[in-house]
Amino acid sequence: MKILMLLENNFPPDTRVENEIHSLQEEGHEVHIACLKTKENKKINSFGSTIIHRFEINEFVRKSSVGVLAFPFYFNFWSKRVNRLFADYKYDAIHVHDLPLATVGFRIKKRFGVRFILDLHENWPALLEISEHTKTFLGKLLFSVKQWKAYEKRYLLRADEVVVVVEEAKERVVGLGVDESKVHVVSNTQNLEEFVFESHTRPDSKIRFVYGGGVTYHRGLQYVLQAVSLVKSENFEIRIVGTGRYLRKLRELARELNIENKICFYGWRDRQELLKLIAESDVALIPHVKSDHTDTTIPHKLFQYLYTEKPILASNCQPIERIINEACGGWIYPFSDIDHLAGVMQQIIDGGYDLKSFAKGRPLVAEKYNWDKDKLKLQAIYHE
Repeated sequence: MKILMLLENNFPPDTRVENEIHSLQEEGHEVHIACLKTKENKKINSFGSTIIHRFEINEFVRKSSVGVLAFPFYFNFWSKRVNRLFADYKYDAIHVHDLPLATVGFRIKKRFGVRFILDLHENWPALLEISEHTKTFLGKLLFSVKQWKAYEKRYLLRADEVVVVVEEAKERVVGLGVDESKVHVVSNTQNLEEFVFESHTRPDSKIRFVYGGGVTYHRGLQYVLQAVSLVKSENFEIRIVGTGRYLRKLRELARELNIENKICFYGWRDRQELLKLIAESDVALIPHVKSDHTDTTIPHKLFQYLYTEKPILASNCQPIERIINEACGGWIYPFSDIDHLAGVMQQIIDGGYDLKSFAKGRPLVAEKYNWDKDKLKLQAIYHE
């Protein structure tokens, strides 16, 4: 089967998309991907045997994506180019990553009579509702959560197959009236064959907490910093590995709270550097703000932390709490309760817990939560 994947971001990298491509190619499918052209990757025209089709977008059309449901320039930009690809390559299916380009997938389904797979990495309406750019004057003017929820439901019903990342997301989608038989959970699990890490001994007795990932408001790091200001100890540090639009505000908050000596901002690091920093740390952090979005999605780092046998200190987002409790892999706290969070951190620093007794997640990942299990579900969709 010849498949066109549609992704409105850069590629590579994207761990989920990379895993899906490899798994479909294992089954003999020919996979192409259409994505945006950026300065960083404009000369990369292939990913292994995958052909990459890059579209250059002007600034006006790119910015119009914020109000795309009212002004369809952005949809028309994608439709025009994807139509040409289908005419040239005669694909059998279109696999759309995330909600915004769902209408393009459906237009292609109708015009060319192919299968339309909608792969929801996120609960998109809920993500937009908590995103910083929708809080600006222009964002408030152009963004309507009611319209996005209606758009989502319309194309969930029109897709031939729907892929989601966690059971809680499937429950939400089925609750919108979508036929349960066409909703498939393919999670953000780790490809263990590609996951290489080395154990590292701690250089001293200092307790190190590590966070790896994007740095935005809804990742909840502001609550971690506030909790740090309440901890009555000097023998610890917080490692924040990653970047994002909220990083500047976190640096300012660290200064205001007078805790700069306890916070290490590493910025972006490649996968192996991140794994090294995780391996050298004692406790991993997932402090996400609890919302409709974080209650229906799952981060890759959860499975990475569990597999590297790091105890996890996480907020009470539903899927994260469920899996950590299943693994007996750490502590859960109410996401905005800085007193509770500071109390757990204090006990960890003071040696009140045997950290090894909370580092039990690896067998669960090896047996259940890994890409070898999830890829079978994706491959089964295309078998059908």
